[in-house]
Amino acid sequence: MGIVSFLLFGLVAGLVARAVTPGRQAIGCLATIAVGIVGALIGGLIGQVVLGHKVHASWSLGPFLLAVAGAVVLLLALEALAGSRSSRRWW
Repeated sequence: MGIVSFLLFGLVAGLVARAVTPGRQAIGCLATIAVGIVGALIGGLIGQVVLGHKVHASWSLGPFLLAVAGAVVLLLALEALAGSRSSRRWW
């Protein structure tokens, strides 16, 4: 997978993850790409642990769903961290 294809894959995975994750994610295009790419890495790790074999990055359904699942996990973790930071009161 070339670098442009990888960035496009990350963008699409990040957009789908943002669409299925509850709440509002106030992030831009570059952050969406980053969430999709890191989500693909997390999804690949999950796939290796659960499926027991190496997951290859490609434009097929299995790796794409793993990338979206990883991105959703990442968005939920980031939202939980942001929520816990904003709930603290310093006054």
